[in-house]
Amino acid sequence: MGLFKKWFQDVPLSSQNITKVPLHLAIIMDGNGRWAGKRGLPRSAGHRAGMERVRETVEICLEVGVKYLTLYAFSTENWRRPVEEVNFLMDLFEKSMKVEVAKLHQHKVRVRFIGLRHGLSPTLIKLMDESQELTEANDALTLNIAINYGGRSEIVVATQELLRAVVNHEITPEGITESAFSNRLFTSGQPDPDLLIRPGGEHRISNMLIWQSAYTELYFSDLFWPDFGREQILKALHYYSKRERRFGRVEGAQHDA
Repeated sequence: MGLFKKWFQDVPLSSQNITKVPLHLAIIMDGNGRWAGKRGLPRSAGHRAGMERVRETVEICLEVGVKYLTLYAFSTENWRRPVEEVNFLMDLFEKSMKVEVAKLHQHKVRVRFIGLRHGLSPTLIKLMDESQELTEANDALTLNIAINYGGRSEIVVATQELLRAVVNHEITPEGITESAFSNRLFTSGQPDPDLLIRPGGEHRISNMLIWQSAYTELYFSDLFWPDFGREQILKALHYYSKRERRFGRVEGAQHDA
């Protein structure tokens, strides 16, 4: 973070002077358990604190004009955690949806869930379906919540769909293009993420949006997610606004999209 600190030391932290806003922002919400552990609290306390940051992040995205926000809530690997913690998280998802989705709907936020459904409880799946149906027509912000999500499993699912299409003579092998593949991902119809933020001190994307993140700008922070508040989000957005995204072009060339 030393480089980022130097980069932003003279930048006023205001949403008003962000010169370039990412169309799609993705966040790996890492560090809830370690945040709680450093305070002598149970890991569940960290997950509750992390939920507060979700609300604040949605508010900032609506404020600055981000149109797509993807939050990594529960990965396919998280099933390996202690049963008590997994059960708590699933219960927290259910309780949060019952309270938060109505508020999101009031602010014209469309809620989407990306990931695999198997392993999730029927109650949770029902709430997910109801939330998507309720908010489907909203257009202020699309909020993708990644539950039981893994980038590798997403690629496998897309590949299986393409193979079925070939077997059923719906497309030819030559019809398997990057566009055809992207259209079968969980984020079909959405732009790839422009900026991916990962708090928590790790410098990897941990199986998140592997295909979609080929040209995504990455921003890492040593702060745990519950400490990653408004000031930190604005720092990341200012960082992004200073980046020149060349997409393989020479310096100074403009991207068409």
